[in-house]
Amino acid sequence: MGEARAILRRTFGHAEFRGLQADVIGEILAGRSALAVLPTGGGKSVCFQIPAMMRPGLGLVVSPLIALMADQVAGLQQSGVAAARLDSNIDPAEKAETWRKIDAGELALLYISPEGLMQPWMLERLSRTPLSVIAIDEAHCVSQWGHDFRPEYRMLGRLADIFPGVPRLAVTATADSRTREDIRTELRLHDSREFVASFARPELILSAERRRGSALKRVVELVAARPNRSGVVYAGSRDGTEKIAEALRQAGVPAVAYHAGLERNLRNRRLEEFLEADAAVMVATIAFGMGVDKPDVRFVIHADPPASIEAYWQEIGRAGRDGMPAEGITFYGSSDLAWAMRRIGEREVDEAVKQVQVRKVRQLYALLEGASCRPAGVRRYFGETGVEPCGQCDNCVSPPDSKDATKPAQMALSAVHRLGGRFGRGRLIDHLLGKTKEVSDQEAAMSTYGVGQELNAVEWRDLVEQLLFEGLLREDPNDGRPLIGLGDADGVRAVYRSERQVLVRLEAPAPEAKQKRTRKGRETAAEMSPTDQPLFEALRSWRSRAAKAQAVPPYVIFHDRTLAEIAQARPSSRAALERISGVGEGKLARYGEAVMEVVRSFAE
Repeated sequence: MGEARAILRRTFGHAEFRGLQADVIGEILAGRSALAVLPTGGGKSVCFQIPAMMRPGLGLVVSPLIALMADQVAGLQQSGVAAARLDSNIDPAEKAETWRKIDAGELALLYISPEGLMQPWMLERLSRTPLSVIAIDEAHCVSQWGHDFRPEYRMLGRLADIFPGVPRLAVTATADSRTREDIRTELRLHDSREFVASFARPELILSAERRRGSALKRVVELVAARPNRSGVVYAGSRDGTEKIAEALRQAGVPAVAYHAGLERNLRNRRLEEFLEADAAVMVATIAFGMGVDKPDVRFVIHADPPASIEAYWQEIGRAGRDGMPAEGITFYGSSDLAWAMRRIGEREVDEAVKQVQVRKVRQLYALLEGASCRPAGVRRYFGETGVEPCGQCDNCVSPPDSKDATKPAQMALSAVHRLGGRFGRGRLIDHLLGKTKEVSDQEAAMSTYGVGQELNAVEWRDLVEQLLFEGLLREDPNDGRPLIGLGDADGVRAVYRSERQVLVRLEAPAPEAKQKRTRKGRETAAEMSPTDQPLFEALRSWRSRAAKAQAVPPYVIFHDRTLAEIAQARPSSRAALERISGVGEGKLARYGEAVMEVVRSFAE
């Protein structure tokens, strides 16, 4: 590993490996295959690039997009690494020169698409070439349970037979446990080590807004309020990218559209302009961004929601790759959910795959509509435990109106326990409502049978979704007929004992009511007593300094309404401060002492 670190410093300019990079590299250097799930910005490429530079032979990298390959090859060449790619955009003379370098042993890395690699003539020619490592980038594409399934990736399992002595590394940024299992099966990595890093991205400040009508006007407002910053706006259609980009330009924002319908040279020119600009906005379809390592993207806005939590985390992850604060803002609506479901229904795939895709869509909307910490929810989705609230997403900063669903959650968890994990969601809800068809005497005698009639079937369905999302329930795939079982044991016990609250977001108020409530919040600050006003202004001054130090908007720290309540209540302890609306656990840990210091200065 000493030589690996020297290459890291010398070639890539980094003093030390991050996260699990060293562990993954050590595994490949030892000649063993592996699966590595590292978050966007976590340095996945280094895990196969350095072994390819150290081990004898040619490093082969399988990548799904030409743009992704071009970016990585260009970056390596800029760093002095002998790298090339073979794809349909390469002219014959360049291809011939690449093969000459391969035959002469002059290349360290070759990038190729799965379709190009699995052609018989290509495999036959490469079989005569010593290989150092085979890396399968964006490996989630191999799984039909993943968010970006590509049938051609299934062929890559044959590489284990064709190149039996070559270590293979499958890498991806987003894969839940079921997707990881599918990757291992399809790529024949059963006995290989699995490296899964934390999905935490503490620099990302997340928020979501329910869209009413077009999001165009709101997107323009948000981007205009963030001048001189680089950002990405994702739209669901080519036409949508053009309309948003034009609206932004009319508002004085340097914005361009990027989608597959553009002429290739124009698309490449726009990409170059975006990558080189200190402040520019790219309005793009979701294909944009894979492998584009622009470190100073300060915001990503989804004008249309992503397809799944995996896609959400990957696309939001384009922001803040330099470790500095960045924002991810997502718009969504009930029409988006209906459209996503209709699209799934029209796909010509197995019914089991459709059911998985439907579940992933519902889990995404449970996240967007939910009342709990957004990053914590994402991390639990990917299997992390012991996750704490981030303290800075919109739900942590300004908890939404919600209702306490702890009691019905206890009913649901108890029912799942008594039913022994033998049934799916619909059957569970029927049990709670006492509507099970041909119910057995044993089930009818259970204390949970018919106990939940104060909620209707839709409300129970929403609560079950929330419990699944929070990890309190889990869903066994069961060959396409999912069964509901209990999830995290400690969390379930905490809910049973009422030590953990389960909150369900209430329906958002109509725009008029929301505006009225906002005005009421402003009046609270304006009508503050003269004795409280100085403390309120002092708290605002402290917030301004804290926000400037972190390069974030002041409201990300505390809203005016929260500061007004603090000024009026003058809490004398951290426990009292925690009771103020808008002061969550994360905020208390981060800012509690500083706020108390300001409050104490007015008590002297």
